[in-house]
Amino acid sequence: MNESISTGFLRKLDSSDVLLVVALLVLAWTLATAVRWALRHAAEKARPGLRLSILRVIPIARLSIGVGALVVIVPILVEPSFQNVVALLASVSLALAFVLKDYASSLAAGLVTVLENTYQPGDWIEMDGVYGEVKFIGVRAVHLVTAYDNEVIIPHYQIWSKKISNATSGSHSLLCVADFYLQPDHDGTAVRQRLEEIGETNPGRKPETKVSVVAQEKPWGTHYKLKAYVKESREQFDFITDLTLRGKEALRAMNVRFANVPYAEAGGKV
Repeated sequence: MNESISTGFLRKLDSSDVLLVVALLVLAWTLATAVRWALRHAAEKARPGLRLSILRVIPIARLSIGVGALVVIVPILVEPSFQNVVALLASVSLALAFVLKDYASSLAAGLVTVLENTYQPGDWIEMDGVYGEVKFIGVRAVHLVTAYDNEVIIPHYQIWSKKISNATSGSHSLLCVADFYLQPDHDGTAVRQRLEEIGETNPGRKPETKVSVVAQEKPWGTHYKLKAYVKESREQFDFITDLTLRGKEALRAMNVRFANVPYAEAGGKV
């Protein structure tokens, strides 16, 4: 005699129904595993240009198998009446609303980002601790490319709780800073003038922009910051490197000694 069970809008299930559902789940899992193995094997054997394209098919194939299994299993579990269908749709909608709340928040934040022009493609921004160039603004997330050529995808909802630093705000130029750490016994005025000359004569500097040098005394020496605007934001790292190397060469010619203090002794700060 078959035992039967029933819960809410679920059908009365006997042992044969339960076994059928279990068998379908096992079959779907086995098929998904086999498809993943076959596609990975095919990707390794394919020519390099097709490898990534084949690998991209794996999650789509597994998702299709899962959806197919769900379509077959649901009629076994649920009595296909109007009330049950409505109850099932309501339950699924509630679950999706809970799961996708961050997605909905990202959509709203993306709309605010576009309307307020918080950042735009080509801007260099720092968001959630990541600094990079905005390559693409999607409906859900912003795509940044860092100085290490890594693409970082950050959901738009971060704007509700995270600070965003925009270094360019639609401009091609941005302010660059080169740091110098010197021992305190030196002619500060001469060092400042020489560093300003280094910045003003740099070919990468944006014309007619101000070059400034800021000095701050530390327990271990003097910290100088050479600030100058680069012509093109994408050249900022080469520009800072050039300022640093030319600045060091000029300071050595002045017989200025550089500070040499362990990071820990500086309190982890410079």
